Amino acid sequence: MSGTSPGLQPPADAVQPVRHPDAPAPGELLGAHYGQCFGCGGDQPHGLHLQARAGEGVSITAEFTVQPAHQGAPGLAHGGVLATALDETLGSLNWLLRTIAVTGRLETDFLRPVPVDTTLHLEAEVTAVAGRKIYSTATGRIGGPDGPVAVRADALFIEVKIDHFVDHGREEEIRAAMDDPDQVRRTRAFEVNP
Repeated sequence: MSGTSPGLQPPADAVQPVRHPDAPAPGELLGAHYGQCFGCGGDQPHGLHLQARAGEGVSITAEFTVQPAHQGAPGLAHGGVLATALDETLGSLNWLLRTIAVTGRLETDFLRPVPVDTTLHLEAEVTAVAGRKIYSTATGRIGGPDGPVAVRADALFIEVKIDHFVDHGREEEIRAAMDDPDQVRRTRAFEVNP
């Protein structure tokens, strides 16, 4: 898929991504960026509870198990839930860059059905950076990390300032996140959000 539409093709002056020196080490669990996040947060009873680990370079692996609450058709994952899993995985890459960014564009291909109780094994990497634009790609496999590809996506993330969240988020959640005494949790709460 990689850059199938013009909006997802890095410009000629794009550069290779550079992993931030303070990024988590390869193999390290990233943890939830925000407890209420539908994708990775542990405080969401019907959320994906996606768990991502830092990989080599600017890459991550992640997985989540499709629950009955994630169904679209009987016994199968809803396509929107699968797109959310890809978006969450791709967004987690920005923690390796230590960049606050939001999803600008996400293109998803659905290649095979994903049954309930199946674990989706995801891999993602940043492919290029051009100014505030971060280009990335991901795949989701079933039956194991080397199983057949069920979904894949390309994405464009846009670097933003913290004001993006302060100006557009609900005041009580913004205040609670900003008042968190844990600096890492406070920073990660605003890591990625549309």
